[in-house]
Amino acid sequence: MTDSRPDLAARWAATVARARGTREGPAPAPYADNLLRRWAEPQRRYHTTDHLTAVLDRIDELAAHADDLPAVQLAAWFHDAVYRPDRSENEERSAALAERALPELGITQARTAEVARLVRLTVTHDPAPDDRDGAVLCDADLAVLAGSPDAYAAYAAAVRAEYDFVPDPDFRAGRAAVLRQLLALPRLFRTPTGHDRWEAPARHNVATELALLESG
Repeated sequence: MTDSRPDLAARWAATVARARGTREGPAPAPYADNLLRRWAEPQRRYHTTDHLTAVLDRIDELAAHADDLPAVQLAAWFHDAVYRPDRSENEERSAALAERALPELGITQARTAEVARLVRLTVTHDPAPDDRDGAVLCDADLAVLAGSPDAYAAYAAAVRAEYDFVPDPDFRAGRAAVLRQLLALPRLFRTPTGHDRWEAPARHNVATELALLESG
């Protein structure tokens, strides 16, 4: 497998430069190193640097829909930066990490607050109708649901592997509840591009997984 860390570090540096504009700040590389170490922690099977790369790539595809593209890209970096599958406060802790790190990097308080808001939004993936940045981040994060059958099966297996400490009956019940919550959303994908490309295959994949879980 190709090491994606140099490419990701370069993408991070470019995003930080755009986000802080003419403001001064420390070198971004140590912050990239810290984040990439987090994304490579051993408890992760799905929420890895591959997921980070995929979300950043999807944001690039949806960039025309964003109002503050650097904020969305920074939110992608932080949205699962703190990840423990046995904890329920990952998004809150990830947002708090952004709130500490970004001002040190020379990012304005307003943009830092937007990044933290976007990170917290990934709890529900349910942005308001006028929340263009939230729509881009959530669509990019959920795009995995629209993969080919093989890709979706690999995603579902990786999620199960992250929760290998949970007994099968409990996992099936919890995972089914998450899938039902997703299917209950009026739209999984809120940007026009995301909806056109991913809505139908994602709903098919999610409904199929739910049926398999409910059948035992």
